[in-house]
Amino acid sequence: MSQENNTTSAIGVPRPLVRTNQVVILLSIIAAFSTHLYWILLLPILAGLSGILLNRNFVIRSARHFLRKKPSEYVQEDKSDLRFNQIIATTLLTLSLISLLLGNFILGIIFAAFVFIAASVAIAGFCIGCFLHYQLRQWLYRRRIKHQTQN
Repeated sequence: MSQENNTTSAIGVPRPLVRTNQVVILLSIIAAFSTHLYWILLLPILAGLSGILLNRNFVIRSARHFLRKKPSEYVQEDKSDLRFNQIIATTLLTLSLISLLLGNFILGIIFAAFVFIAASVAIAGFCIGCFLHYQLRQWLYRRRIKHQTQN
């Protein structure tokens, strides 16, 4: 098991934990924009940063206490996809917060809307970030193969 203390396997994270993280992102965006308290975006930003930098997303770690079964008994989400998605979401939410604090509300809304739409679609069943990650890996693979055959 990983250093997530039996929360994740070597390659996966239980789907309910990923969904919880996505819901927290959605609720944070809704709360920040409905109350104009944009600092609320710091919750998913800091959770994302803790996951990216420390491999310990505190939203996921907190949610594991509510699992009813062993983590291994749930459908697993790929850790590399989760990390890729977390980097994109954290970057966009950080850009959103910075834009909002600098008074550029249109740009702040656009950055947050990208994350909101992606998280909503992921909860509905299609992971846009996973698709982009797959396409990126395919492109890198084809590029590597092309360079190997040219040498």
